[in-house]
Amino acid sequence: MSAKMPELVDAWRMVASSMRLDGRLPLASLTRLREVLADADGDDVICSIEFGRDALQQPYALLRVQAGLPLICQRTLKRFVLPLDIEQRLGLIRDEAEEAGLLPDYESLLLEGDGSLAPAALVEDELILAIPAIPVAPGSEAVERDWPVSTEEETRVNPFAALAGLKKDRNN
Repeated sequence: MSAKMPELVDAWRMVASSMRLDGRLPLASLTRLREVLADADGDDVICSIEFGRDALQQPYALLRVQAGLPLICQRTLKRFVLPLDIEQRLGLIRDEAEEAGLLPDYESLLLEGDGSLAPAALVEDELILAIPAIPVAPGSEAVERDWPVSTEEETRVNPFAALAGLKKDRNN
């Protein structure tokens, strides 16, 4: 497996040749992803991109990514590693009108006119999309409220109770 992914490839040539890219990306090199991580310590991201055409002659890129992302658990506020194993089939399109012709299990990937594709940016996009909105470490217990509700809170008058009474009077 190569040490690094190439910076830029011509996706259309890669499809025509049914090429495959294999590589590793250091977490520290993924600057947009680093912003949401607890730190950039950890193993490299292992990735591969396989280019080709399906039975309907639709050009695609099959992306496989394996990574362990260090995140902060929002329940415990402790660091944990979220293991990810992503497989995404991307339908390569030249304009948005072609998106309607993609099979349902394809995500669209709109390419610029020359077909330039940055593999590292593609991997980084998929990793960002895979991070949960609220990261929670597996096995962490839900934090329960352990203080009693005061009697004042229990007996506090609902400000909308008067409106409910008016509505009841109006219906009668």
